[in-house]
Amino acid sequence: MIVKICGIKDLAAMDAALEAGADMVGLVFFPASPRNVTPAEATNLAARARGKAKIVALSVDADDTLIDAIEASIAPDLHQLHGSESVSRVREIAGRTKKQVMKALPVADESDLAPLASYEEVADWILFDAKAPKDATRPGGHGQTFDWSLLKNIKHAKPVMLSGGINPANVAQAIETVRPDAVDVSSGVESAPGVKDREKIFAFVRNARNAVMERAS
Repeated sequence: MIVKICGIKDLAAMDAALEAGADMVGLVFFPASPRNVTPAEATNLAARARGKAKIVALSVDADDTLIDAIEASIAPDLHQLHGSESVSRVREIAGRTKKQVMKALPVADESDLAPLASYEEVADWILFDAKAPKDATRPGGHGQTFDWSLLKNIKHAKPVMLSGGINPANVAQAIETVRPDAVDVSSGVESAPGVKDREKIFAFVRNARNAVMERAS
C-alpha cells in the first residue's frame, strides 16, 4: 500500500511525512489552493524529500511554462494532473517531461468513470477523487468523500490511487472497500486549510499500514 501525503508547504510538514514513512509527498502548484507553493518555494521541500519519498507535482490545467518551471525547480518523480486535462494533453505532458503522470478523475456517480479507459492509455496512474462542489474554486482538497462502492468492481489496467475526504479515522474503511494501490490525503491531516498536523500525519500512515496488515492476516 503506497501512502501519499499531499499539499505539503513547509519543512516541518515534510519532515513529519518522511518520518511517518510516507511513500509519496505532494507539492501543489495552483494559486487558488491554500496549499499552493511556487516553483522557487518548492525547491527546498523537494530537496528534503529526494531519495526518501517520491516527489509528486500537482498542477491544474498547467501550461507548458509552468510545467517547465516545475521540472527546473524540483524535477519531480511524477506529475499529478488534477484539472480538466484532455487525453491528448496528458500525453503531451508525459512526452514533454519524460516523467510518469497521474490523471485525477473526479467522481460523484457512475457516469464519471466513463473516461477511465481513455486516460489509462496515456497515464501511468489514475487517481479517483471526490468531485468538487459546483461553486468550488479548486478541483480538490475539500475534505469530501464520494461513494466508494462505485469502485468496488471497476476494472482498471493501471495502478489506482484513492483520494477525497480520507482521514485517519476512515482510511481503513476506504482501503477495505476499494482495495486501491495507494491512498492520498491532504485536508484529512490538517488542523486548518494548508496547515499540516504532525500527529494526524503519523496516525494516517499508521492506520493505512495496519489496515493492509489486517487484510492480509
